[in-house]
Amino acid sequence: MRLLIRVAKEAQRKYFHRTSCYRFTSEGSTLRKGPVEECKWLCGSSQNILSAVREQVEVRQNFISEEEENALFKEVEKGLRKKRYEFDHWDDAIHGYRETERLQWGDVCESILRRVRAVAFPEGSPLLGPVHVLDLDKLGYIKPHIDSVKFCGSTIAGLSLLSDSVMRLVQENNSADWVDLLLNRRSLYILRDDARFKFTHEILKDEESFFSGQRVPRHRRISVICRNLPV
Repeated sequence: MRLLIRVAKEAQRKYFHRTSCYRFTSEGSTLRKGPVEECKWLCGSSQNILSAVREQVEVRQNFISEEEENALFKEVEKGLRKKRYEFDHWDDAIHGYRETERLQWGDVCESILRRVRAVAFPEGSPLLGPVHVLDLDKLGYIKPHIDSVKFCGSTIAGLSLLSDSVMRLVQENNSADWVDLLLNRRSLYILRDDARFKFTHEILKDEESFFSGQRVPRHRRISVICRNLPV
């Protein structure tokens, strides 16, 4: 059984590497293969799938400065360093991680989080109070999964600290339909609606971390994540 699982995973990895990757062109919503000027953070398996998710995924590059990244890191590291990296998870979704939640933040970090909430959530949207902090070891990764609707609502917004990474979304009912998001260090990603609940999402492990055919080395990565409440 383990051999069959290993063979299946290897076949899937090769499939993603050899599949043509589509990108948005600078002319607008038209798509084509190859390098383009617009939407450098988004690519996918087809024009149709990119059009389907384009209004539900967003990556804002350089959303925070180096100084702001350092401020966030100093605050979260206090709690994280008391924990050890775990290589299993209660629902088998994460490998090589530490996590915590924070309700209280210093002035600089609270200001950053207010900016995140302002761009990611409609005004007056009920939000989860604690902010989730997830620390992935260099050898860690997040496996394909869909978050439970019991714990969070239609939108998730996360800051990426310390490392670039690639997030992959795969349509739940058709694994041939997929989208990759390039999450550069200090960027903010936002997933909404169907992109949250009809696609699995994962953070690729270092040896599989490629975006549009280009290697994206993965190091230790901390994500600072805000969510709204389920309705």
